[in-house]
Amino acid sequence: MAQAKIGILGGSGLYKMDALKDVQEIHLDTPFGSPSDAYILGTLEGTPVVFLARHGRNHHLIPSELPFRANIYGMKQLGVEYLISASAVGSLKAEVKPRDMIIPDQFIDRTRNRISTFFGDGMVAHVGFGHPVCNQLAAILGDAVESLNLPDTTLHRGGTYVCMEGPAFSTIAESNLYRSWDASIIGMTNLPEAKLAREAEIAYATLALVTDYDCWHPDHDHVTVEMIIDNLNHNAINAQKVILETVRRLSQNSFVSEAHSALKYAGLTPWDKIPPKTQERLGVIIQKYL
Repeated sequence: MAQAKIGILGGSGLYKMDALKDVQEIHLDTPFGSPSDAYILGTLEGTPVVFLARHGRNHHLIPSELPFRANIYGMKQLGVEYLISASAVGSLKAEVKPRDMIIPDQFIDRTRNRISTFFGDGMVAHVGFGHPVCNQLAAILGDAVESLNLPDTTLHRGGTYVCMEGPAFSTIAESNLYRSWDASIIGMTNLPEAKLAREAEIAYATLALVTDYDCWHPDHDHVTVEMIIDNLNHNAINAQKVILETVRRLSQNSFVSEAHSALKYAGLTPWDKIPPKTQERLGVIIQKYL
């Protein structure tokens, strides 16, 4: 099977990478079901990468329906060590404007009934998650944004991403509650991805693309799909430029992330006591420890 060390998860508005060359589609069936769509393997300026449209290329999956475990497991099967997640978000701060970019370093979980772990069924493991984003990957991503001098776009390094269930947007009361927590942005997808990527020992960072001010802003007191789609299209163009530059920098400066050994001391179940079916299901995630 073809392999790529760099993976890209495309969110709302980013369903393909126009600059990909030598493209091939790979359909995977994982122990956790089918991923959102086919993985698109190709090269960006000669560097192998794999792209997946998080909601499907026709955007047919709501956030609650996303096969998070299958998506991340498939990335691991394809050899991904660095995962860039491009995601549309709403802003919870006045200084974080629509069409800005933010690279969050913290998350708050407001989801319900989402399975955000590969473990269970005879294996117990608790990965460290105090710092849920790979700082080195986030730094490279931020440097890539700054180097491009994108017009009408401000980069914000750091901040807290509130991950809500959706698919409806927040109430004003909820939006103001999150603001009182000093959160910066709100979205519906990235926290389960970040947890699963850490368990899969993949370095993970979010490129958050701001589409709106959520509903708290007195001059933007309701969010409309029309407003968001206009900003989505603008952000998708910029996101592709940023990802291309990030891949170029990563190809020249690969590094070992703490995430790459996240399971080394995380397992409480002795490796030889894990049931065979569970060992088989976890496959590429735990194979180096068996």
